[in-house]
Amino acid sequence: MKPLTIGSRTFTWGERTYVMGILNITPDSFSGDGLLPPAPLSPLPPSLQEMGGEGRVRGADQARDFLASGADILDVGGESTRPGSQPVDAEEEMRRVIPVIREIAAEFPDALISIDTCKAAVAEAALKAGASLVNDVWALRADPGLAGVAMRYNAPVILMHNRSQPANVQVRERLGSAYIGAEYQNLIADVKRELMDSVAIARAAGIPDERIILDPGIGFGKTVEQNLELINRLDEIRILGYPVLLGPSRKSFIGYTLDLPPDQRVEGTAAAVAVGILRGADVVRVHDVAAMARVARMTDALVRRKV
Repeated sequence: MKPLTIGSRTFTWGERTYVMGILNITPDSFSGDGLLPPAPLSPLPPSLQEMGGEGRVRGADQARDFLASGADILDVGGESTRPGSQPVDAEEEMRRVIPVIREIAAEFPDALISIDTCKAAVAEAALKAGASLVNDVWALRADPGLAGVAMRYNAPVILMHNRSQPANVQVRERLGSAYIGAEYQNLIADVKRELMDSVAIARAAGIPDERIILDPGIGFGKTVEQNLELINRLDEIRILGYPVLLGPSRKSFIGYTLDLPPDQRVEGTAAAVAVGILRGADVVRVHDVAAMARVARMTDALVRRKV
């Protein structure tokens, strides 16, 4: 695989594991780390209201902490993708994320920012504000204009496999939401085929292969058992010839396996990250950046002989 260059940064795949830190600019993140409260905690001064308010301040603080802890990419999202979450329109999503992206880009001009969205309008506004990558949980299938936006801005795209269906969601108060009854003829073959369908969309828009990253979509339209199998067979996704991003962090398959709520899943996440790296993950998308950056470094020392 060819290295990926974004600005002054080059990602040499297979050399080491890269860490993506999650910034949820939402009030309803499944993991409890959303940076927007359900309602304002207190009146904000007009200057903060105009510039994104509390989300902007908290987002910048978390970005600062993530970068100091070893994050290579900051993934900023303004719409929760947890099973059963309520969608938001493009205007609300932009209101949440654009001030945060501007703030981070101004304070950390060398930081690599990814916009986590499936909407072309949001992606374009984010790329103008300082983002450099597009992370689409619907792999260019939700908005036909998104591939063209990424192409125009020369932005790499992360294409995630997704078979989410609200009717297949099971909710437990302590453990959160999980998918049940997701049907596959052949789990790995189906995921590979559908990822390559999205690769074809990207190619048709003119996005070169070296600017495509694949994500098997852990937690999206898969049962607990299917998520476990997919991580353990991640090498079969990587043989498609693209770098692979793995996002197991705090997800319900860990909670259901260990019988633990989201705020107690750091060890389960660490196990999934370590096995994922062993199976070929190039990027890990995580909430607990400091801990998982250490897990990645240690696993690289074992697997890639990189210290």
